[in-house]
Amino acid sequence: MAVYNKGSSSVPVARRTVLGFGILGVLGVLFGSKLSNRLNGLFSGLSPNNPLSNLLPGGAGFEIYTVAGFPVEKPVQYRLEVSGLVNTSLSLTYEDLLKLPVTHLTKDFQCVTGWRVPNVKWSGVRLSNVLELAGLKENAKAVLFKSFDGVYTESLTLNQAMRSDVIVAYSMLGGPITEEHGGPVRLYVAPMYGYKSIKWLASIEVAKAIVPGYWENLGYDQNAWIGRSNGRTDQPVD
Repeated sequence: MAVYNKGSSSVPVARRTVLGFGILGVLGVLFGSKLSNRLNGLFSGLSPNNPLSNLLPGGAGFEIYTVAGFPVEKPVQYRLEVSGLVNTSLSLTYEDLLKLPVTHLTKDFQCVTGWRVPNVKWSGVRLSNVLELAGLKENAKAVLFKSFDGVYTESLTLNQAMRSDVIVAYSMLGGPITEEHGGPVRLYVAPMYGYKSIKWLASIEVAKAIVPGYWENLGYDQNAWIGRSNGRTDQPVD
């Protein structure tokens, strides 16, 4: 019996299941997003307590994690709400984001569980640009994020959020971000482990203090610097 670690708890996974995931992972890398989409359709209805719902093979070397299936929101429907300690609340459409100054990054995506996808191409808007567009009040100290899956949350200090390598991303791997990768819009925090890069980004709230997110409440570090947190020894991306 193998064990798959989910946050601070452990979920038993049969040896046959682990071997199956190994095969599916190889197929995901070989055949990319078409196979991944089909597998997502098969597994997305599983209970969050089922280990199968937490680890799905993805294209380009990614492993796909989810506890709430794969929510769908088309770009034409998308809204990014910006609120809290700002001078002007915003409701940005997908097209609004495309019109803002674009930032291109080529950076690794490093998961805290150990796997890494090198030199991923990302495009989007610097989070700092979005915050500056809304205007920050003097007592702003943190930025809180929610996913439109209704489960995932995250947070950064204001200093972390203002970094030039933290973006509201709408493109990765040379095209629009797919549902399984958190599209149409997700956060990408280059110097931190992947769980900080919240998928299916729905809202940004500027606040007085950090609020631990979904993964932090399961035992992961709030400050998820690659190579400097969560007991890992990986080399930092930046």
